[in-house]
Amino acid sequence: MARTARFTLDPAFQVGEVNPRLFGSFVEHLGRCVYTGIFEPDHPAADEAGLRTDVLELVRELGVTTIRYPGGNFVSGYKWEDSVGPVEDRPRRLDLAWRSTETNRFGLSEYIAFLKKIGPQAEPMMALNLGTRGVAEALELQEYANHPAGTALSDLRAAHGDKDPFGIKLWCLGNEMDGPWQTGHKTATEYGRIAAETARAMRQIDPGVELVACGSSSQSMPTFAAWEATVLEETYDLVDHISLHAYYQPENGDIDSFLASAVDMESFIENVIATADHVGAKLKSKKKINLSFDEWNVWYISKWHEIENSETRDWAEAPRLLEDNYSVTDAVVFGSLLIALLRHADRVTVACLAQLVNVIAPIMTEPGGPAWRQTTFFPFAQAARYGRGRVLDVRVDSPTYATEKYGEADLLHATAVRAEDGSVTVFAVNRSRTEALPLEVALGGLDLSRVVEHSVLADADPDARNTLAAPERVVPHTGEDTSIEGGVLKSVLEPLSWNVIRLG
Repeated sequence: MARTARFTLDPAFQVGEVNPRLFGSFVEHLGRCVYTGIFEPDHPAADEAGLRTDVLELVRELGVTTIRYPGGNFVSGYKWEDSVGPVEDRPRRLDLAWRSTETNRFGLSEYIAFLKKIGPQAEPMMALNLGTRGVAEALELQEYANHPAGTALSDLRAAHGDKDPFGIKLWCLGNEMDGPWQTGHKTATEYGRIAAETARAMRQIDPGVELVACGSSSQSMPTFAAWEATVLEETYDLVDHISLHAYYQPENGDIDSFLASAVDMESFIENVIATADHVGAKLKSKKKINLSFDEWNVWYISKWHEIENSETRDWAEAPRLLEDNYSVTDAVVFGSLLIALLRHADRVTVACLAQLVNVIAPIMTEPGGPAWRQTTFFPFAQAARYGRGRVLDVRVDSPTYATEKYGEADLLHATAVRAEDGSVTVFAVNRSRTEALPLEVALGGLDLSRVVEHSVLADADPDARNTLAAPERVVPHTGEDTSIEGGVLKSVLEPLSWNVIRLG
């Protein structure tokens, strides 16, 4: 057994308040995320709008808040006009991003109706096409979606059956415009200019809109940091957030480095904060730019590149793409990424798990058949439920292990969130694949006397996963020997485990 990992919790030392938007997700017209995912009119469980009620139940259980739409790479070829009005009149289009055919049977109105059925916590986050379109089209979409009445486009929305405005507050100014794969890819200067022009014009309609400028598609991009600096110099006073995207997978079978993926995520966050604050200092601005981590997940992207470069993709409707099946190991890394986001809740105020259903998703479906939870469903649902309140400052004293990619990494990755009622939830990952990890947490200044629950996601088989044939093979179980003694939480974390310890 490894030596004991320790940290101290004190209510006087806090990171910041958790924004509910941290538990957002992402619905893109990609593969089966929309069609046969959330929307399948012929399914036995479909409601009158064609939405799968079994999926809606799981989405509510997952606890997602903000949902980004309609992409992703898809948005850079998106014509919003195609997605409104009578379904039978909507055109079929080629989607260049995923080499598919888009039917537009599910569009803007259907997206807003989907959010309403999830519940009041589900907020729209609309991405704008700044790849093949520009300022004029962004303003038209804003007017159609948000203006109450009395103009051509707001009256058109009403004629389409949506009298009430959609009230979209949060907008993404394009998607991954730094990426050469993006339709309409631009240099930082080109993008910064169009983002600034679009932002300025949108604020003329509504000074209160919240806008996200495109940051780098990953920290490994050759233009990283220089891109953010250039874009923010153009847009600093006009936008509220800069975006970050990151996906993680094991490379060359290196599981130990994969388990430490959050080391990269935390450095990415801190480097973007430093870059944004440098621009703010240069501009002598008192404003702080927040971070929108609006795409993050475990994604076996190398598998996608094999398909992407094959000759088999033929403009199919809703093909099976990116349907990664997640193991216990993946779920532990995924939980660690959630911890990384919470640890920076003072500046990461929006985050979107990419994606929601079927496509690298916590929820899977079979056309005409069942829906089920992937292993990654459980950490997200628990964090969304219990990660509300103020994040406490956690500085771990942990045994370390060697990784090829990140050097020495802590075996313990942890954070803690204090709710309004004074209860505390500790989220912790043991990265050791072979050894249990003793944990002691000093609870000074916190009036906590009992362990309400210790939930563990771990398995003797680190490759165990939930499938159509065995949808409940992996579920959380109760941890043993966890107690509070003399103001100290004591526990032993199972090898390769995600842990939620609730204290009251």
